[in-house]
Amino acid sequence: MMKNRFIFSLPVILLAFLFSINLEAQNYFDNFPVKADPKLVGNNLCKRLLETKHQLYFDKGIHYAEVCTWYGALRFAEQTGNKDMIKKLRARFELLFEIEKELLPPPVHVDQNMFGCLPLRFYSITKDKRYLDLGLPYADSQWTLPKNANEEEQKWNKKGYSWQTRLWIDDMYMITIVQSEAYKATGDVKYINRAAKEMVLYLDELQHDNGLFFHAPDVPYYWGRGDGWMAVGMTELLASLPDNDSNRARIMKGYQLMMKNLKKYVNTDGLWNQLIDQPDFWTETSGSAMFAYAMIIGVKNGWLNNEEYAPIARRAWLGLCNYLDSNNDITEVCVGTGKKNSKEYYLKRPRIAGDYHGQAPILWCAYALLEK
Repeated sequence: MMKNRFIFSLPVILLAFLFSINLEAQNYFDNFPVKADPKLVGNNLCKRLLETKHQLYFDKGIHYAEVCTWYGALRFAEQTGNKDMIKKLRARFELLFEIEKELLPPPVHVDQNMFGCLPLRFYSITKDKRYLDLGLPYADSQWTLPKNANEEEQKWNKKGYSWQTRLWIDDMYMITIVQSEAYKATGDVKYINRAAKEMVLYLDELQHDNGLFFHAPDVPYYWGRGDGWMAVGMTELLASLPDNDSNRARIMKGYQLMMKNLKKYVNTDGLWNQLIDQPDFWTETSGSAMFAYAMIIGVKNGWLNNEEYAPIARRAWLGLCNYLDSNNDITEVCVGTGKKNSKEYYLKRPRIAGDYHGQAPILWCAYALLEK
């Protein structure tokens, strides 16, 4: 009897073993080479941020690209339970309450207002009310019409949208991230409802049938980082939006359409080009990192099929790590770029290393890969 039971168990054990190997093979977000270990890369990028000076938005306070990087470092430190790093990131911020108070961006423009996501995130971690009191006005003022509002701003306000609405694609990260963090900090659904309504407007007005977005209506080019802002904006919003929200299905549709079409344009580096659909253009890392982040989060949340998208996201992460230099600066980042109806203009844009536009989304990818 014992012999028969042993013989019967052999194929069961073998099947279980083979199944476990198969599961391991499908875990595309693990077993990275040392130089692409998300925890190592993320820690190095956090340290790099703490070494660098503030980037200012002309004379109007800290630039949104630094805010994005700082926010990413904070979320990475949270994800890894690195209390020492949180302490150091907080010490950098504490100066803004007194010594560096003049560097606080005024809440007068979509780019400046997104600063609010940072103190709101600090509040969610520390429960120090000073952060809430500092951050919440940035979210509230996006829907509070200023006295000197122009006709266009008044029009959007009357329709229930932010007076800062411009129908520029980067708005859909700048607006939605601060409103999402306000929702998380307060539990007040008005913030997430605002963000969702705004996103649907932009999708309905700007998304093309191929899922992508022109840099501007009068500039018919799919610029990588511009589309990247839409990708991460939808991703962050879907991660926060309640399942029963009336706008969720529309946003999910736009997100999945974009991800489906981005698959078609992956280049030989496993990344995306400065102009997404132009194979003769150069690899641009900031937009590529944004697309990788959107796919990683999508796979982990079940919005995207694992077997279809996880290999693309993994390859993108490995490709991005190849562009990190010895200073932990990401290279091949397009400089800040305004719109221009010229293909040559986008081709010849300068490329720089260590710019916060690129450092931020690499950090986002690092903590996304570590999320369970």
